Amino acid sequence: MAPHASDDSTTAQERDELRTGRRRAARYVVPVTVVGVAAATIGLVPALADSGDPDLPQVSAQQLIEKIAKSDVQQLSGTVKVTTDLGLPDVSGLTGGLTSGATGSGDGSAADPSAKLTELATGTHTLRVAADGADRQKLSILENASEYSLVHNGDDVWGYDSKSNSAYHATTDHATDKGKDSSRAREREQAPQGTPEQLTKEALKAVDKTTSVTVDGTAQVAGRDAYRLVIKPKDAGTTVGEITVAVDAKTGLPLKFTLTPKSGGAAVIDAGFTQVSFAKPAASTFAFTPPKGAKVTEADKGAKGVKGDKAGHSLKDGKGSGSQAGKGTAGDHQGLDGLNVIGDGWDSIASFDTGGQGMTSGSKAEGGQIGGFLDSLGDKVKGKFGSGTVFSTRLVNALITDDGKVYVGAVTKDALVKAADAAK
Repeated sequence: MAPHASDDSTTAQERDELRTGRRRAARYVVPVTVVGVAAATIGLVPALADSGDPDLPQVSAQQLIEKIAKSDVQQLSGTVKVTTDLGLPDVSGLTGGLTSGATGSGDGSAADPSAKLTELATGTHTLRVAADGADRQKLSILENASEYSLVHNGDDVWGYDSKSNSAYHATTDHATDKGKDSSRAREREQAPQGTPEQLTKEALKAVDKTTSVTVDGTAQVAGRDAYRLVIKPKDAGTTVGEITVAVDAKTGLPLKFTLTPKSGGAAVIDAGFTQVSFAKPAASTFAFTPPKGAKVTEADKGAKGVKGDKAGHSLKDGKGSGSQAGKGTAGDHQGLDGLNVIGDGWDSIASFDTGGQGMTSGSKAEGGQIGGFLDSLGDKVKGKFGSGTVFSTRLVNALITDDGKVYVGAVTKDALVKAADAAK
């Protein structure tokens, strides 16, 4: 029978080691728009059926986390099934208008990754992923009669939408890094988006004294023996219930990631491999040439940070598309005016200034559209800070004040209002 390890979070020395270098890390991706809140927090989902509890050597939570950190899987291919249940309506019809300005392309290309990947915020999706080191990754979203692919091959990033026969091309800043040693951290950053590995990496940044971490038995995922790592916040104000990660016993690679809300019900985030192989993918997997007749959109020459913005990587500390979002858009939006983290632990709140007149204002084209979206889904609130709109999901809540301040976190609505009042 699978071993059960004790709660390692009660050991002070291990706790100190566990949180080294993490306490100042972002605990969630900071959105530029409310749609971004949903898109950024989706990990990916569907609970996969276990096929038995394998008998594995006992490990502690600290040892399992170290095994994840030391995992050096550079080649893989497989299928990830994803279901996201944030309690949001289908926003696919809004993504073009809401993100066209933020992407810098401004043409609403159906192949633009920043618009296409937002569709993963709701529903169930099947993804094919492949990776060959830090320079080659591919993610494909399989739909009923079409497919969307995002390919990173060397200095090139291609997005292709077969339904509209349109392609999007950008170049990364990798050329400036040539000749330098590739660190493990850089390699890990290049994990295909939407995989349990990438989601687990983000979750582990939140592990500190406010977190209980245990090993709760074993499982089989995609035919692989795995340990179950359970991460449970101790903070009372967070909306996160617990996170369960199935960690491959041999390689240390996370095979399945499940996040359940404190409110109960179905998982909000639950991503898992249904098939996985650690063989080196064929070079042709990452080769891409636009088909004949395809409409090709080139990213703006001045748009940098493609790996963070266009390829869907995590945005931290106001960098990436958060700091670039105002460029190329109409009006006074010039990016985020500083990013502050209020409090610590899982109930911390990120705040920033959009630099505009408030996202609910109808005085600008973007503001009016986003404002209408918020009005249909959000709750108007008032406080010492003035007035604003709280946009809620089953996991993340965001308060956008009428003067353009944003407060967002995996916390209750009351906590956001208190934070805005305290900052006044």
